[in-house]
Amino acid sequence: MLAAFEQAAIEAGKAIMAVYRSGCEVSQKLDLSPVTVADERAEVIILEHLSRHFPDIPVIAEESVEAGRIPEIGSAPFFLVDPLDGTREFIDHRDEFTVNIAYIVDGKPVAGIVYAPALGVAFTGENNAAEKLVVNADFTIGSRAPIKVRACGDTKLALASRCHGNARTDAFLAANAITACTTIGSSLKFCLLAEGKADVYPRFSRTMEWDTAAGDAVLRAAGGITVTLDGLPLSYGKRQQSDDSDFANPDFICWGKQTLAGG
Repeated sequence: MLAAFEQAAIEAGKAIMAVYRSGCEVSQKLDLSPVTVADERAEVIILEHLSRHFPDIPVIAEESVEAGRIPEIGSAPFFLVDPLDGTREFIDHRDEFTVNIAYIVDGKPVAGIVYAPALGVAFTGENNAAEKLVVNADFTIGSRAPIKVRACGDTKLALASRCHGNARTDAFLAANAITACTTIGSSLKFCLLAEGKADVYPRFSRTMEWDTAAGDAVLRAAGGITVTLDGLPLSYGKRQQSDDSDFANPDFICWGKQTLAGG
């Protein structure tokens, strides 16, 4: 499955980079978040790949959901796709945007890829094995290396959203005696945890499942965990939520080498 994910993500990334270099107009979706032709082209490419390789598995993809195209998933496995995570970074010409594809089984992200085309790196996770890939300028894979989360030491490094930090994040850092914090955009925060470059990523602002699933799959495969504030693993395929829309996530905390309770 990961081989198909890699093909889809890299082809989508190539299309994104063509737009990134030439520039494009920016539109607003109904939720006032930005969208570009790069998002739309990348999603078409990914959907074509998934349909060809896995015709019977439904796909929940960000731009399709925005357009009202939402397949019925029931309790069956499905894919979650964010064709361009970090659109604000993309618009501002910061290189931290990613292509995200994940496979969900029984509410868990069991396989995923996060590809950062402007940085030339990708991260994959499946079956308790995670890798970092170097992607060459010609969009071929140059090398692969296994990655794992690191054990927390006396000094913890936190990651925070570049665009969505808030007072609750600051309070969490203070309560956990975390004095070092780096801000970064997109799902790369999950991947930095997965490769052992940080220890925790608290998120106290709204995300959708397609924002997090691929990075979460990589993190879990590398030995980490993403939990809600009640200490339970973040689940996927959330529908008919009384307090939010379909596929919206609650607040969560990602840990590297930690217990489910985060301690």
